[in-house]
Amino acid sequence: MTHHSLMAPSSSPIEIRPASREDAGLLARLNGFVHTVHARNRPDVFHPGPAPEDLVPVFEAHLAREDALIFIACSQGRPVGYAFAVIIDRPSDALMQARNFIVLEHLAVDPDAARTGVGTALLDAVRAAGRQRGCSRLLTDVWDFNTEAQAFYEKAGFTPMRHILEQPL
Repeated sequence: MTHHSLMAPSSSPIEIRPASREDAGLLARLNGFVHTVHARNRPDVFHPGPAPEDLVPVFEAHLAREDALIFIACSQGRPVGYAFAVIIDRPSDALMQARNFIVLEHLAVDPDAARTGVGTALLDAVRAAGRQRGCSRLLTDVWDFNTEAQAFYEKAGFTPMRHILEQPL
């Protein structure tokens, strides 16, 4: 995969590159941007503030997956976000058509770089990778509390596909 640059509204180039196994520590650190929001809003689901060193093995495992794609965004040479996606290839069965799609699992952007095109550049890289691998759809999910992410994805052309409901027992 080649590096590509996209211009942010601020005219600062955003460079997107595929992550390598050496990036596990960087991804663990960048994850804090999105994890903090989730832990604050759903402490029943997310651990509060995991240390980046505790996340390194998690990202090493993601980076080792054959079906995973991880991209890092840099602005002015500084890492400012990442996207983690997984390719899903489901064969046809008696109930469902064959499906090949890409699922965006994580999208994290440094709040200092918000609204500069970083999220869009990462999303574009995921879309391009999905198309390159023959995927017909890009899927993601958003927690109900995360109205900012919902607005971002809606502006990016996503539409609701299904609703996941929960009930405490």
